[in-house]
Amino acid sequence: MIYRRLRTPSMWRDMDRMQREMNRVFESYSPRGLRSAPAYPAMNVWGSEEGLLVTAELPGVSSKDIELSVVNETLTVSGERVPEELVEEARYHRRECGCGKFTRSIQLPFAVDASKVEASFKNGVLHVSLPRKAEDKPRKIKVKVG
Repeated sequence: MIYRRLRTPSMWRDMDRMQREMNRVFESYSPRGLRSAPAYPAMNVWGSEEGLLVTAELPGVSSKDIELSVVNETLTVSGERVPEELVEEARYHRRECGCGKFTRSIQLPFAVDASKVEASFKNGVLHVSLPRKAEDKPRKIKVKVG
């Protein structure tokens, strides 16, 4: 009799709801040391046989506060986002935009010619053109007959 009462459809709905609630609790809890921050700046990388194009979103960052370096097959973008100055007696009601120094390095899929790297900055987006080293470009090899 008790067994029959426990097998009601509402019991399974309640169990399912309880499982979802427990999952939500465990997903939202993460010890401070294990929680990872999103990568900043957000970057996109496009590639071809000729080279790479990298874009990085840097809203609120001045071009004079951006540094780029290419060492071997690693591109590093670093800089600083300076906080906005508030008028006297103003206080933040909500502050979601991060400020401070940042560094992001990405591994490139091939060697680039660092002397020919070009960068431009417009509307908060950094564009970096990374040409592939000539000796690293794929070559067609002619097959001799006979």
